[in-house]
Amino acid sequence: MNAETRARLFGYEHAFDHPVTVAIALTVAIALLLAPLIILLLVRLGRVGPAQRTELMQRYRSWLVLIPAMGVPILLGAAWTILGIGILSILCYREYARATGLFREKFISLLVVVGIFAVTFAVADHWYGFFVALFPLSVGLIVALATLADRPQGYIQRVALGVLGFVLFGSALGHLGYMANDTDYRPIMMLFLLAVEANDVFAYITGKTFGRRKLAPHTSPNKTIGGALGALVLTTALVLVLGHYVFAGPPERQGAMREPLVLLGLGVIISVVGQLGDLVLSSIKRDLGLKDMGATIPGHGGLLDRFDSLILAAPAVFHYVGYVRQIGFGLDQPARIFSGG
Repeated sequence: MNAETRARLFGYEHAFDHPVTVAIALTVAIALLLAPLIILLLVRLGRVGPAQRTELMQRYRSWLVLIPAMGVPILLGAAWTILGIGILSILCYREYARATGLFREKFISLLVVVGIFAVTFAVADHWYGFFVALFPLSVGLIVALATLADRPQGYIQRVALGVLGFVLFGSALGHLGYMANDTDYRPIMMLFLLAVEANDVFAYITGKTFGRRKLAPHTSPNKTIGGALGALVLTTALVLVLGHYVFAGPPERQGAMREPLVLLGLGVIISVVGQLGDLVLSSIKRDLGLKDMGATIPGHGGLLDRFDSLILAAPAVFHYVGYVRQIGFGLDQPARIFSGG
């Protein structure tokens, strides 16, 4: 392991080397300080009732925990970022398995969890070939080894649930972790996380203000076409502005990422795919007859209820940015850090 790799994995002293990292951290900190004052002002103006005030304050207190939980590992180093996303993947799968009843199928659940651990290792090792191979290999193992139970009745349902669990929480979320193999992973990941979470906020605000027609009333009754379009416009604008500074490096590293049309495409992908990820989880919940996937986060529900937008957006952004840039994600960095290669 060379000095550059060690600094990327564990170099917390480089946390604020990039100006965008500093700007996002300060903006979020100021927003957290101002949020209770804004809520109090809305109450005084009569725009927010007692019940809404209680819910908003509950959500605010949850964000006081969630934001450091997301941001601190990124600032500390790539190793802690990858570990944190691996833990998030396991916890999200746990919620999914309990909600769907898959936790009763202990062998299939074990295969999914082992697959998630393998993905986390491949990401930490910067072994992209193994990371890519784990998708067909893990799916194939789940499909094949599930036959050993000799219970053909219900086989399709058990296997389909297991495969879907690995696809969403192993492979898809693994792409978020793999972004940490890039030298500039801090500003890129912070831009991505900020845009995904802001996309939800924009959809809520514009939906309440302009939303009339429902987007998918049977899947997510509160979502409106106006909210979806408002989020698309505002999130794309956010990515367009911040992305200009995130990808400000030399062309041999960033390729065409700084081009306005490319950043426009990135913003559209984050907004549209993020909202689709939200609808996917809503479809699962409606199918199961659930309001929330859990009660881990007061005011939000479970971890899946909060991080659903990341699941589909992470691989979409990973491959889009990787295709446009000359160096993908960490292609200029030493590979197979721990396994040797």
